[in-house]
Amino acid sequence: MNLLRIAPNEIAFLCVFCVFLQSMAKNDQINQHILRELTRDGRISNLELADRVGLSPSACLRRVQDLEQAGVITGYRAVLDRDAMGAGFVTYIGVGLGEHTKEAQTAFERAMQEAPEVVECHNITGTIEYLLRIECADLPSYKRFHTDILGTSPFVTAITTYVVMGSPKDLRA
Repeated sequence: MNLLRIAPNEIAFLCVFCVFLQSMAKNDQINQHILRELTRDGRISNLELADRVGLSPSACLRRVQDLEQAGVITGYRAVLDRDAMGAGFVTYIGVGLGEHTKEAQTAFERAMQEAPEVVECHNITGTIEYLLRIECADLPSYKRFHTDILGTSPFVTAITTYVVMGSPKDLRA
């Protein structure tokens, strides 16, 4: 009986709102498809991207620009061949600090910012404070980094190195 008391303008509003929600879900799917394609190939032309996601070129470009302005897309990068660059020796390093202070973290992070071998530095939870990705030429150059950079940091008390033997999946740009 309550359904019969809904005013026509309320019914119209509910219909428009349902269409809007369906459109938002579809938009999210299209945006996700755009993001997947751009992740695979950041240099894809707008024409090709539009064709792959089923949009007109102008609608596709508008969506990409909206994603950029919203901060979803923050940049475009080149995928590099580290071996060809002479930096094919890759390790991950777990680093433990002896002090859990802002000063210790700031000093360590500053030192990692200045080290060219450090391509990623993550402050993490668990038994250690940091996870680093190191890229250098070979084992002797890694040993220099280990000794001269990590070994001289006053707050580092634990270092565990994991040498990358292969990367069957690596989606980083």
